[in-house]
Amino acid sequence: METTKVVLGNVKGEIQLFSDDKKAGKMDISVIKDKLTVYHTEVDDEYAGNGFAKLLLNQLVSYARENDLKIVPLCPYVHAQFKRNPEEYNDVWFKEEA
Repeated sequence: METTKVVLGNVKGEIQLFSDDKKAGKMDISVIKDKLTVYHTEVDDEYAGNGFAKLLLNQLVSYARENDLKIVPLCPYVHAQFKRNPEEYNDVWFKEEA
């Protein structure tokens, strides 16, 4: 069974994904004021192809919505998902003003 949890220290932290109580993946994040920056998404090779990165993304977005945060998607995976599905993520996607 898969579970996710947000582990946040002072500012830096991660969203962790566990499969059968074994850490299967994570997202490196930081929260400063009203911005949640995601730097990196990683899923262990043995769990590749199981949709675990998407589970991490769902947890990231839920956490941002629950805490009124905007996501700065520096992670290539998250940025690609935001660009592919803007209608799904527009409410939490931080975009620099032009």
